[in-house]
Amino acid sequence: MHVPTCQTQELDILSFGDALARSGGGDAYDREKWIYVPDFYADYRYILGTRGENPLICIGINPSTAEPDNLDNTLKSVQRIASGNGYDSFIMFNVYAQRATSPDDMDKSLNGSLHRENMRAFEYVLSGVGKGVRPAIWAAWGAIIEKRDYLPRCVGDMAELGKKYNARWLRAGAVSVKGHPHHPLYLRKDEKTVDFDIDGYLESRERK
Repeated sequence: MHVPTCQTQELDILSFGDALARSGGGDAYDREKWIYVPDFYADYRYILGTRGENPLICIGINPSTAEPDNLDNTLKSVQRIASGNGYDSFIMFNVYAQRATSPDDMDKSLNGSLHRENMRAFEYVLSGVGKGVRPAIWAAWGAIIEKRDYLPRCVGDMAELGKKYNARWLRAGAVSVKGHPHHPLYLRKDEKTVDFDIDGYLESRERK
């Protein structure tokens, strides 16, 4: 379990650029295989995944306890779905970068600084996809997005960045009654990704 000790506004958080620059030292994990930013356990996480030219970029709500070589059940499912759909790697990304096992423990209000750095991390991921490869973004946040009113706005910012890189949005499994894309847990091992209308999804959220 990871329970935040305070709201992230009270923390001294590394910018994505600083966290990325400091990554790469030590021997806690294989840096030829993994990308992990920051590369130490903290109350926030920008990126966790494996390196490749054609990653499946999975978008959850917020990070929990997973680290390189110590994946939780959600990340194990993400890895299986990525491999089963022909991707050479996976990136676990999140709508909000605060680490919390229970979304009920997330910041009550948006930390604008943390969100901006998370968007810088997202652009880094999108821009790092192999030449000629269209970024594949798997929407996988489930109904948890309803936990905080700022989360759909964060997704909207991600959708705009995705347009810059001509990203393709996907889902795996059925959408909920309210249209939310399925969380990675409890999907079949052979589940195939299909197109997801991110613009239509966000428009439907605005009408509610």
